Amino acid sequence: MNLDDALNTFVIEAKELLLDMEESLLGIERGEADSDAINAIFRAAHTIKGSAGLFGLDFVVSFTHVAESVLDKVRAGELAMDGEMAELMLDVCDYLSVLITHVAKGETPDGATAAVGTGLVVRLNAYLDVQPAAASLPVQQEVCVERESGESVESDYWHISLRFGKDVLRNGMDPLSFIRYLGTLGRVINIYTVVDALPPLNNIDALTGSGRPLGVLDPESCYLGFEIAFGSEADKATIEGVFEFVREDCQIRILPPHSKIREFLKLIEELPEDEMRLGDILVKCGTLTESELTHALRIQAGGGLHPIGEVLVEQGMVEAPVVQAALEKQKQVKENKNSEASLIRVDSEKLDQLINLVGELIIAGAGTTLIAQRAGIPELAEATATMSRMVEEVRDSALSLRMVQIGATFNRFQRVVRDVSRDLGKDIRLEIGGAETELDKTVVEKIGDPLTHLVRNSMDHGIEPAELRIARGKPAHGTLKLNAYHDSGSIVIEVSDDGGGLNRDKILAKAIERGLVKADQQLSDREIYNLIFEAGFSTAETVSNLSGRGVGMDVVRRNIQELRGSIDIESEMGKGATMRIRLPLTLAIIDGFLVGVGSAAYVVPLDMVVECIELPPQGSGQGDNDYLNLRGEVLPYMRLRELFEVEGEAGRRENVVVVQYAGKKAGLVVDNLMGEFQTVIKPLGKVFGGVRGLGGFTILGSGEVALILDVPRMLQQSAANEMAVAG
Repeated sequence: MNLDDALNTFVIEAKELLLDMEESLLGIERGEADSDAINAIFRAAHTIKGSAGLFGLDFVVSFTHVAESVLDKVRAGELAMDGEMAELMLDVCDYLSVLITHVAKGETPDGATAAVGTGLVVRLNAYLDVQPAAASLPVQQEVCVERESGESVESDYWHISLRFGKDVLRNGMDPLSFIRYLGTLGRVINIYTVVDALPPLNNIDALTGSGRPLGVLDPESCYLGFEIAFGSEADKATIEGVFEFVREDCQIRILPPHSKIREFLKLIEELPEDEMRLGDILVKCGTLTESELTHALRIQAGGGLHPIGEVLVEQGMVEAPVVQAALEKQKQVKENKNSEASLIRVDSEKLDQLINLVGELIIAGAGTTLIAQRAGIPELAEATATMSRMVEEVRDSALSLRMVQIGATFNRFQRVVRDVSRDLGKDIRLEIGGAETELDKTVVEKIGDPLTHLVRNSMDHGIEPAELRIARGKPAHGTLKLNAYHDSGSIVIEVSDDGGGLNRDKILAKAIERGLVKADQQLSDREIYNLIFEAGFSTAETVSNLSGRGVGMDVVRRNIQELRGSIDIESEMGKGATMRIRLPLTLAIIDGFLVGVGSAAYVVPLDMVVECIELPPQGSGQGDNDYLNLRGEVLPYMRLRELFEVEGEAGRRENVVVVQYAGKKAGLVVDNLMGEFQTVIKPLGKVFGGVRGLGGFTILGSGEVALILDVPRMLQQSAANEMAVAG
């Protein structure tokens, strides 16, 4: 494997893990803390540390190790994941993100970055110095050595339960020698001799002396067992090895100290993501030895098809919580394997190349279909029709590869809202809707910055301080909503707040002051609200770190228009405002409706076409003054021949293509209706960037060029003309 490719994969996965970690921490701050979230945070830190170690990124490993140690205490219940801890861990996320960025650039952290890390390590170490409550107990306490049981030992010593075989002495083994040998590995804290196997010696009455002996001791047989409390740092396999020579003749059960249980759980969590059997997991973490596993498998084979986990617990070889943790690890590995098997990473450039090739295939297919129609050969026409249908399916499949859910983009604003609301001293909560809505990956990447500006603007200008909200009868906390949904072949993204809304009069006064509009000019509310998108426009009385300089809203509109989208504003004074962005689902290939005007061809996006009708003759009262009576509805229309100055006279019969976008309708008058057409969108050059009403061009099967109509812009123009006539 190419090391650079592997490192790039690490960077991508680390950034994804940090986003997940941040999302879980923000949930904890909102009071959604649970063990799953805490475990997810720990796993993210642990995975980053382990992967960084593979590449020798010591500066990542050393820092993450400290954070992981604190998270381990949280996971064990020794520390609480409160708001202060969550804020510290968010700072840890930010710092790790900086370190990963250095890795991506092939750099090591500079002095300023290292200083930030040092400060965080000091804050983390303050938590590591906190001792658990158990440490305050007196050191001198009675050691309780328990009898054999399947439960875990409630002391901090190993519990060794020995039942020597009856023939151990005959075989030349001294049971006490093994106990003495234990002393080389640690310290025998306490020992309890078990005499349950001794036969009854007599039933002679102690007072009368009557009775007779019932049993006889065999001097060469061993009847004793031992329960031992043993203090040692050795692992279970090493302790078991002491009894290697008598294992076949006796029963040995070794239970770990109570404190070891947590260690075993941690070791299981840290095991590599390899598919293993339950027994292998327990052996690898050290809670089970190979010989115990072999013995348990024999019991399982002889006693039916009981799960091996049940056998281990029943035989007292492994504690139930450890078995449960191993089962969860096994399940997690299987789920990850299934997920990895169903998902692969694809370079976005390769995906773009695929879309381009599909586009060329569509153009070539259109040319083939045209030739087949001209040739008039039925078999060829049928073959090209089949090919066109398959090309359409390939197109849909290729485009679906670029579709991603917008939820990931929305979730990133949880952190933005948290940080900005704290800077502003406001309590603002974010609500997300339509997270599962899909759109083109390119659109998602480019919409992030405009959304960020709209969100920050709503928080700064829209949502009032708590005192003012309470005075207006609102909750003290403000609510910001991000929502997405599909509508008429477009995706709509809404940024709304329950703040004070836009001040219509203030905006208009500022626009008149700056000469953007005339004092006697009649404007609709929508037109007045849209003035905030003019360059340098701002009504803020003071300049803050967030806004007030008049820089940004014009960039927002420009960026959205570059995506062939539009933005509208709805506002109600005192109740809030909604910024509504409309974007195309994809920027690559669409279904179009081909129309002709003279010798020119135009494409209308098919999802915006409502119906087609014949234009009534002039003078009939139905098609005069650029308006139609469409079944009782007034429909404005525009002639493409006049709009684009197409030469020549119109034909005897003209048609109207009724289009709709964002709830507005209009008619486009054309000469010919040429039917549906798969359209590969190609951008216009900079020379044509200022031409209103055009969104790109495409190549027809004949090799000719057809212009793609920008219906949203045309409807805006129609609405403006309507207002001008009304004024």
